Amino acid sequence: MRINFDGMKPIYVQVADAVEDEIILGKLGEGEPAYSQLALSREFNINPATAARGINLLVQKGVLEKQRGLSMTVAGGARQRILEEKREKEFSEAVDTLVEQARKIGLSEDQVIAKIKAFFGAAERNKAI
Repeated sequence: MRINFDGMKPIYVQVADAVEDEIILGKLGEGEPAYSQLALSREFNINPATAARGINLLVQKGVLEKQRGLSMTVAGGARQRILEEKREKEFSEAVDTLVEQARKIGLSEDQVIAKIKAFFGAAERNKAI
């Protein structure tokens, strides 16, 4: 997990994104204890209040659950919820940027699709190695 201190994205959002990535990758499973505010602040070398903001963002999104007297846990259905959000928001934004850039430099739809297929093929070949 890494934080880009020079980036435009707020650190607490990056903390939330990093925890979501851990859930997507299966490093944090549903129903399992999540990272504490203190653990995240140590991991990223950030203020515990900033880590708490990231955690609270995930609680508001229904990804983490607070249980009185117990540690924070990964909510049931969290992985699927995160994947759906990323597909809808982040992937759509990336495609919008890609299409805008392609138009700017004069690429046709067919050329863009061919390029994407080539990248997928290369990624598959790299997995096999």
